[in-house]
Amino acid sequence: MGIKDQFEDKKRQLQDKADQAKERGQQGKGEAGDRAQQGREKAQDAAQDARDRFQS
Repeated sequence: MGIKDQFEDKKRQLQDKADQAKERGQQGKGEAGDRAQQGREKAQDAAQDARDRFQS
C-alpha cells in the first residue's frame, strides 16, 4: 500500500467519524428538545395548580 492509499484510508476514516459525530449531535438535540418541552409542561402544570389553589 502506498502513501497515497494510506492518506485516502485515513481521510475516509475521519469522514466516517465526522458523520457519526454529526448524527449523534442531531440525536442529542432532539432529546434535549424533548426534555425542554417536558420541563415547560411541568412548569405550566405547576403554575395552573398554584392559580387553582389561589382562587379556591
